[in-house]
Amino acid sequence: MQMSGAQMVCEAIIAEGVKTVFGYPGGAIMHVYDEIYKQEGFEHILNRHEQASVHAADGYARATGEVGVAMVTSGPGFTNAVTGLATAYMDSIPMVVISGQVPLSLIGTDGFQEIDAVGISRPCTKHNFLVRKLEELPRIMKEAFYIARSGRPGPVLVDIPKDITVEIGEYSYPDSVNIPSYKPTYKGNNRQIEKAAEAIKSAKKPLLYIGGGVVLSDAADLVRQLAEKTQIPAVETLMARGVMGAKNPLLLGMLGMHGNYSSNMAMSETDLVISLGARFDDRVTGKLSEFAKYADIIHVDIDAANIGKLVDVDFPIVGDISRVVEKMMPLLDDVNPDRYNAWREILKRYDELHPQSYIDSDDVIKPQWAIERIGELIGENAIITSDVGQHQMWAAQHFPFDRPRQWINSGGLGTMGFGFPAALGAKRAFPDKTVINVTGDGSILMNMQELVTAAEYKIPVINLILNNHFLGMVRQWQTFFYEKRYSETDLSFQPNFKALAEACGGIGYDVTTKAEFDAAIKDAIEQDKVCFMNVQTNRFEDVLPMVPAGGALFNMMLPQKTENNGEGK
Repeated sequence: MQMSGAQMVCEAIIAEGVKTVFGYPGGAIMHVYDEIYKQEGFEHILNRHEQASVHAADGYARATGEVGVAMVTSGPGFTNAVTGLATAYMDSIPMVVISGQVPLSLIGTDGFQEIDAVGISRPCTKHNFLVRKLEELPRIMKEAFYIARSGRPGPVLVDIPKDITVEIGEYSYPDSVNIPSYKPTYKGNNRQIEKAAEAIKSAKKPLLYIGGGVVLSDAADLVRQLAEKTQIPAVETLMARGVMGAKNPLLLGMLGMHGNYSSNMAMSETDLVISLGARFDDRVTGKLSEFAKYADIIHVDIDAANIGKLVDVDFPIVGDISRVVEKMMPLLDDVNPDRYNAWREILKRYDELHPQSYIDSDDVIKPQWAIERIGELIGENAIITSDVGQHQMWAAQHFPFDRPRQWINSGGLGTMGFGFPAALGAKRAFPDKTVINVTGDGSILMNMQELVTAAEYKIPVINLILNNHFLGMVRQWQTFFYEKRYSETDLSFQPNFKALAEACGGIGYDVTTKAEFDAAIKDAIEQDKVCFMNVQTNRFEDVLPMVPAGGALFNMMLPQKTENNGEGK
């Protein structure tokens, strides 16, 4: 078939089964947008900022497991998208971002809205392409989607010069991909899996360390079966919340800097770490020399570069979590679950000694209470996105996540402004789910222009603004480590969030009491408009437990037994 490069882009998107594309047009990608106007194979959502377009595609990908697609123009359009690329890259999210570029003849001349997209994106994409010939375009599009979703997933950039989008040529979309230099390992080495199984059977204090790779591999059911079969307790990383299910008696909770006491003590005392799709991030390990210092380590990861990068590994297994666990399960048929009874009892006592708790109040809304309340009222039907800060940690600690892909947040990069557009992507993917963005009064302003996007496309997400009139997490560190010098973190001067939502076509609520909270959330669930719930919370509430940066996991700052007096701890 003869068609333009712009038509080829649209046909490739349709061939890959993409239903929704997020983007923002501009001069260099105008021919592609002209074809988008003519086609009916997918919908296009016009965000109000390129960063939001990429975050929305990211949220769509995290919620569905499919490849998210975003489209931007050259120059500032692309540079605005870089934060979204880096966010997805750090968390291994499958995305294809298509950017326009100046014509080939202008590349390298500092032409209008020219930027080296390939050079800039190299550190924060799994792979990137600059299309130099029209005949390469169908193959590159096919390879981009394949690379994005295969192996360890990640974002891929396709940068297309404007003259190629208008050029006419023959279109034939490949049925398959053959990249000799890229052959992901899926199966896992049988001998290493056998050795790991023997180590599990010999251990007295084993611990399942569950990372985001379990979610990406769609291996949650298998991992739950593994835990149930062996009765080995489990901890989850921030990216793995929901894998085990909140009510699972084998789940200790989240571990790391803001992990709960029993989880961090379990990692400190275990004699065998069974790491599944985790990357030993510094927010999890704390002081490396003290991390799991009495344990042998099994590390299962599809990315060989992750294994041994930060900790010495005794049983390295390169492969897909699902396939490795499937092979390992029958090797553990003779495990006696009673073997670990004493270990589980120790961890149970740790949890009883310092449970994940806070001191509630009838006078002011505690942010932890607000998170628990939406869990009680919405629970399994909810998809929770978040921005970054205290509210993110409270959501991870206190919401009862029951399934993978119910929790969508920026873990590796920690991107403020991620939550709202990510919620739009998740809601577009699952319109029957209640999608709530848990955010703060600082983060929500980062991409608040998406109120207009949500209103125009009738995407009724709820933004739960836990408003403490601070950049809360930075304020907390200033309290603990900077002698309460609150440098540039006081957000007492604020917009009228309720009026702001209404001005942009949404609905706003001002909430100061628990009764008002219940009334607002129940009403917001029934609305077909985007909502801002401006919830006034205790200003000096801290996220605890907390492991100071660089400290050992067992040296936690724990909640006080008496009420915070409002001056900070």
